[in-house]
Amino acid sequence: MEPEPIYAPTAEKIEALGIATLSTIPPELRVHIAAVPILVVDFPDDETCAEMGLESPFDLLGLYRGVTLKNRDAGGPPSIDSIYLYRRPLLDYWCETGEDLADLIRHVLIHEIGHHFGLSDADMARIEAEG
Repeated sequence: MEPEPIYAPTAEKIEALGIATLSTIPPELRVHIAAVPILVVDFPDDETCAEMGLESPFDLLGLYRGVTLKNRDAGGPPSIDSIYLYRRPLLDYWCETGEDLADLIRHVLIHEIGHHFGLSDADMARIEAEG
């Protein structure tokens, strides 16, 4: 009997893992991200790659786009926020490291949510190091 083929998780599967991750975030924080969609695309677009100075589109697993909560002007127009999860870089990283895919998506998503709250990469690295 021939083994069943193994397929890479679809964008829909990755989105479902992201949504499941959101349900684990404390309600007092989740209320601030309820309207922020999680968008799963294969790769960052060319503009994002150039803006981020990426050598390869595989170098970025996720991205928060929008105005951070601490930079919002109460009188200004509403911000259009989005969190992008990049499917192919996530899958490549997953295959290279053997890390659990749900854990990887959770880590990336929480990192991007941190940016929504206005935390820098250095802030998040410090928080992770502190445990």
